[in-house]
Amino acid sequence: MRASSYFAPTLKEAPAEAEVPSHIFLIRAGYIRQLAAGFYEYLPLGFRVLKKIENIVRKHMDRAGALEILLPILAPSELWQETGRWDVYGKELFRVEDRKGRMFALGPTHEETITDLVRKNIRSYKDLPKNFYQIQTKFRDEARPRYGLIRGREFVMKDAYSFDVSEEMAVKSYNLMMDTYRKIFDELGLDYLMVEADTGAIGGKYSHEFVVKVPNGEAHIVYCEKCGYGANVEAAKYEFELDKLPPEEEKPLEKVYTPGVSSVKDIVQFLSVDEKKIVKTLVYILDDGTAVAVLIRGDRQELNETKLINHFNVLDAHLASSEELSKLGVVEGFVGPIGLDIPVYADLSVKKDLHNFVVGANEEDYHYINVNIPRDFKPVDFIDFSTAREGDPCPVCKALLKETTGLEVGHIFLLGTKYSEAMKAYFVDKDGREKPIIMGCYGIGVSRLMAAAVEQNHDENGIIWPESIAPFKLHILALNTKDNQIKDVAENIYQQALDMGIEVLYDDRDISPGAKFKDADLIGIPYRIVVGKKVKEGKVELQKRASGEKEEIEIAEVEEFLKKL
Repeated sequence: MRASSYFAPTLKEAPAEAEVPSHIFLIRAGYIRQLAAGFYEYLPLGFRVLKKIENIVRKHMDRAGALEILLPILAPSELWQETGRWDVYGKELFRVEDRKGRMFALGPTHEETITDLVRKNIRSYKDLPKNFYQIQTKFRDEARPRYGLIRGREFVMKDAYSFDVSEEMAVKSYNLMMDTYRKIFDELGLDYLMVEADTGAIGGKYSHEFVVKVPNGEAHIVYCEKCGYGANVEAAKYEFELDKLPPEEEKPLEKVYTPGVSSVKDIVQFLSVDEKKIVKTLVYILDDGTAVAVLIRGDRQELNETKLINHFNVLDAHLASSEELSKLGVVEGFVGPIGLDIPVYADLSVKKDLHNFVVGANEEDYHYINVNIPRDFKPVDFIDFSTAREGDPCPVCKALLKETTGLEVGHIFLLGTKYSEAMKAYFVDKDGREKPIIMGCYGIGVSRLMAAAVEQNHDENGIIWPESIAPFKLHILALNTKDNQIKDVAENIYQQALDMGIEVLYDDRDISPGAKFKDADLIGIPYRIVVGKKVKEGKVELQKRASGEKEEIEIAEVEEFLKKL
């Protein structure tokens, strides 16, 4: 491809809203352009990369026995109402009304549509197992689309759905997809972790995320270098047994005057106690209006709301407002579990080995000290409600966990019968009985992978593409197209590369050498042949974008180099 007839409009500066490297360089290097917030146009360079990622995904999915299909982007609201997700999914679901007043969803995912297809066409155990996948545009009405392709409102995704006769077979399908995903991300050349994850709005029995380690990632991960355990902090556990305080004799309960002292930091200073001896009482309102109190140790920093929502099997929960606390007869800033007239649950960090701790007294400017369980109050239960963090003991091997940020690029779920039961997708088993199909679903953010690759592979000058997904393998730069010798040598190398089937971009533009080098660094093609003044000595320069390594070779040796490519 000749640069003089190509379309790759590079920019010296990125738009002000571009904050992360992938957003900055994909725009500056002419891969994408923004149409509106969260909507991007793929220019020729970007489209080539996108298709290469798709083809790697497609290759491994096909090898795993998955069958490629294409489902409609629009889905009738009736399907989503069958599973209850029409209301549950919330404002992120794009809803469209046709001229007859019928409502549709612009698919952010296709569980309902694929389940409808299967229930209409698969009736016997002889038709199973099956795994269908598609690579298609999805839509999600993000409140704050940002970071370019990382969080958009329109994106390309590979979604797959497995259908099995039993949970045992479904787990085999799940594990096959897990292995397939590893092969995909390995071929893409990404540094990633597979971690336990929350099932979220998709639902199901359990799930795993594939997370690319990047500084600007939205996913917060804890992992163990010793045993390989890893989890999104929304789902991560830690070995609380190693986080206990030493035993001590119980002291008499005492109410103390603590004027204006309500935060953990202030209580620590005022009472001269370890923050581990302070127990916060947080009042949450569940989506059904029920109020619950949750206790967590002062040093644990924050309660994990995802774990709380999952434990109570609700769709949402929020910290009680001042008005809601007042209606419950609770004094804001001095809430405590003793005498509280709502159910009290405690995090594992507050379990029986914590003695003589401090809680609010449900009276303004007062706290209780020397509180002990079960003498002074008894929680309904002890539950893992806290967020695991770096330095916590690993729940598997007890080594200390590490923490990192990452970008989720793949997510797999064992759905069970959540959708098949709701939509009556049944099959007749060998025993003649009708049973719900066991499902799994498996997503990969194809367009997000383009951004993830750039996040991990760039320098201050631009992108450094992994060879597997680079738009071209070779970049030829003719530094002075007005010099006939330079032009002839560059043209000859270009034709040789084309004849060998090498994907090559030939910069034959009549612009300065400096501008060509800057564009080449921005675009990030792995190998570069620079044809300049050295042709008079019978030489050209080879460059590797990743290492910056440069080497002069004889023009006669170029053919051998091209053969290696």
